[in-house]
Amino acid sequence: MTLNWKTGGLALGLVFFLAVLLVKPIGVSTQFVILDSIVWNAVDSEVITKTADGYTSSNAYLAKSNGKYAKNAANPLNYSFLFVVAMVIGAAGSSFLRGGVAKTDRSVPELWRANFGDSPVRRYIATFIAGFVVLYGARLAGGCTSGHMMSGMMQTSLSGYIFALGAFGAAIPTAMILFKRG
Repeated sequence: MTLNWKTGGLALGLVFFLAVLLVKPIGVSTQFVILDSIVWNAVDSEVITKTADGYTSSNAYLAKSNGKYAKNAANPLNYSFLFVVAMVIGAAGSSFLRGGVAKTDRSVPELWRANFGDSPVRRYIATFIAGFVVLYGARLAGGCTSGHMMSGMMQTSLSGYIFALGAFGAAIPTAMILFKRG
């Protein structure tokens, strides 16, 4: 079962609109830092400390914004972190409902197969590396792809439009180089 791109796009736009309207703009890359901090704090309990004013950390990144990130790592049951957990659960559920990813004929799209072969493992490794590079670049720019581009553009943020131009300006030539056949 595949979702029509128009229906999917409208559904995604509606979800983003409702999130901004009811809670706050969507952005998820910071939650990977929060997850790292939760694990780090479990190993070294002195990383995050509770103060009379809230939370702080010996790590400058976690301590910034008046300890906001340290607080989120100490108390991860918040909207943003649960949103990311729900994304993972939703992706796994979607994969399960579509029959899983173990079948070679379904997990490797024809365009990928024509250019790089049949191996799902090779595709997963390439996808992981590409995702890491995009996440690293987005965090280097002080946000994430969903925060900069999707939520940012929805709020008519100049940085959102600049990020989108940069993302597509890099993605289009990269796709043209990588996917010559098909």
